[in-house]
Amino acid sequence: MTDRLAPGWLNARPIAHRGLHDRTAGIPENTIAAAKAAIAGGYAIECDVQLSRDGEAMVFHDAGLGRLTGADGLVRERDAADLGQLTVLGSAERVPTLPEFLETIAGRTPLIVEVKTRFDGDLALARRTAEIVAAYDGPLAVKSFDPVIVGALADLVPGIPRGIVAESRHDDPSYASLTEAQRHGLGQLLHFSESRPDFLSWRVDDLPNAATHLCRLLGRMPVMAWTVRNEVQMRLARTHADQMVFEGFRP
Repeated sequence: MTDRLAPGWLNARPIAHRGLHDRTAGIPENTIAAAKAAIAGGYAIECDVQLSRDGEAMVFHDAGLGRLTGADGLVRERDAADLGQLTVLGSAERVPTLPEFLETIAGRTPLIVEVKTRFDGDLALARRTAEIVAAYDGPLAVKSFDPVIVGALADLVPGIPRGIVAESRHDDPSYASLTEAQRHGLGQLLHFSESRPDFLSWRVDDLPNAATHLCRLLGRMPVMAWTVRNEVQMRLARTHADQMVFEGFRP
């Protein structure tokens, strides 16, 4: 489809999930060290962003701080400067802002930024992310599990590829606020006209399925498979997707 953005670099290099992290080597997920390791290994990078209390996009996966930093509370309850002082998983690495992360990558490898969501219609993080990435000179795409966010990004940064992250089952606690009808819509891509994605990022264990097959066949839309952690999953990704988001090994 001519109105969709699907540059060749999306499929060119396997994508290191939250960077090429290795806790035993002192390289935690979503850190500057993980980004540098991915660049050195020749991989693209996927990262997550959460919103700080003062409106900055922080490169961090969880809503809560406990698992990764040992601190109490939520990311959104602290300012960016405070979050930037927290160390990650007992390493020397600290929680970076998205501008700091982009400055490190500096166009040397593709980056896919996942905008986290509470499925509550709040677009503050999407707007801040769009503001940051619009000024970035390098291969970059954005994605989210939330169709509202993906649709908003289509208007906020129309020249940047955007993807919907999805899975076929929705029993994770992060979907607790959604109705059964909403969950069904996510799994069947019933939001397609609203979200207007350029690519899909689908849970590897749910492949193959009708949604991804038809998008690849009829829409010529690339599919990423997440998160690939072993040989069986890698074979699924290579057969039923165009790219993989991996961790725990080097493809």
